[in-house]
Amino acid sequence: MLALTLAATACGGSQGATGPDLYAESCAICHGDRAEGGIGPAIGPGSNSVDLTDDQLAGVITVGPGSMPGFPRLSDEQINSLVAYMRELQKP
Repeated sequence: MLALTLAATACGGSQGATGPDLYAESCAICHGDRAEGGIGPAIGPGSNSVDLTDDQLAGVITVGPGSMPGFPRLSDEQINSLVAYMRELQKP
């Protein structure tokens, strides 16, 4: 069932959705509501993802490393909004 959920979320991202909405619908299931981790690694304060540049983080979102699905259908604007929201979550 989890694979189906991940596949469904990897397919899109609601048109016009912004960072908080995109994170809630596509990231929180694995990385936790506050980026604390769960099925996927923590991506919040103190995590390795804090050290990534915004461009690197955008690349991870688009391509998806390892078992993480990529989100290539998100627009550049949506990815930038998601990266900005993740940076907010990463603040201590």
